[in-house]
Amino acid sequence: MFGYYFDLALRSFRRNKVLTALMVLAIALGIGASMTTLTVLHVLSGDPIPGKSAVLFYPQLDPAEMTGYTPGQEPNGQMTRLDAETLLREKRGVRQAMMTGGSVSIEPGQSQLPPFRVDARYSSADIFPMFAMPFLSGSGWSAAEDEASARVAVITKALKDKLFGATDATGKTLRIDKSTFQIVGVLDEWRPTPKFYDMYGNSGYGESDQVFLPFSTSRDLDMDRNGSMDCWGDSREGQDSLNAPCTWIQYWVELDSPEDADAYLQYLTNYSDQQRAAGRFQRPTNVRLRNVSEWLAFNKVVPRDVVMQVWLAFGFLLVCLVNTVGLLLAKFMRRSGEVGVRRALGASRRDIFLQGLTEAGTVGLAGGLLGLLLAWLGLWAVRQQPTDYADLAHLDPAMLVTTFVIAILASLLAGLLPAWSAMQVSPAMQLKSQ
Repeated sequence: MFGYYFDLALRSFRRNKVLTALMVLAIALGIGASMTTLTVLHVLSGDPIPGKSAVLFYPQLDPAEMTGYTPGQEPNGQMTRLDAETLLREKRGVRQAMMTGGSVSIEPGQSQLPPFRVDARYSSADIFPMFAMPFLSGSGWSAAEDEASARVAVITKALKDKLFGATDATGKTLRIDKSTFQIVGVLDEWRPTPKFYDMYGNSGYGESDQVFLPFSTSRDLDMDRNGSMDCWGDSREGQDSLNAPCTWIQYWVELDSPEDADAYLQYLTNYSDQQRAAGRFQRPTNVRLRNVSEWLAFNKVVPRDVVMQVWLAFGFLLVCLVNTVGLLLAKFMRRSGEVGVRRALGASRRDIFLQGLTEAGTVGLAGGLLGLLLAWLGLWAVRQQPTDYADLAHLDPAMLVTTFVIAILASLLAGLLPAWSAMQVSPAMQLKSQ
């Protein structure tokens, strides 16, 4: 029966080409705008580390002085070096890592390549297994190499290809900031979106770091760092020194269960109480422990303009649907005589209603195809923008299916009132008027 309804719909479209084209265009414009913005939102608000986002936690302490303190306020988003190294040493989680971002100079061995700078991540050893970072060759460094401030490095595949081509770089040496490092591992493609592990660096959606170095080594060599730093009191001995009253370290811990998370939160509370009793912490105990999803939600990582654009696009789709309703009403009312004849020949109101919805759904299918092309064009335009997430704007299979689902559902919704109006046509009145 559906095939029959579909055939009738195609015949009707051929008889009313201009009206059909207007309806398809209205749906396509709404779908194109909606799917462009929805795809960008989908990319920016996805799970950056599937399978582990529920077991990775970001702890927060409040070590600052009482000046400027407001009861109930959020604790500092980063840790002091002393607190981070203490928590790392006590190892209360399955894995834990302290880290910060920086920028280093690479001195290629090839004479045709001039020195250049890349983003770096200075971290303790657990970062690689904790974040499930895929290795193309080699591995990360060990905790012993952390302790020894070893001159070892892990680089990305992109940097390896640039420096060494197709050759395996594991075991080779590399000049970084005028010091010689041994490459112990090469990472495969890895770009969590957003960059959940550092909300205080240059960008939450930019390219991943290209070089990974032991945190202790980076401090021994006084390497450049980036990101925010909050200090208070006297930090004359050096803002990044062990005892400096400055927060600038990101700290992550892996915990296997909710019970482990509760125990770790209690550990943070006890640690804060101990530091306050020792005179280091002045403020009342104020700790937080959020997993990846909670941490991203707290930081509101999705740009506000993207959310606003989604609302505006769906508002535009609603306007397009209202216009489609009007066009469908006009089309069905012009066919009142045809509907009356069909009713007189035995077609039920249900048949007329289903026929109307089939025509509306067919319009939606055609509008979805054209809307998909418009969405691709819109995403191409997004990729030309000077934003850090521009190159991420691509239509994946899930959003491809969503495009047609929304298009067909929207057109069926638009066809409800016209189809209901058409099935109310009285065959007797239409036959008398002929």
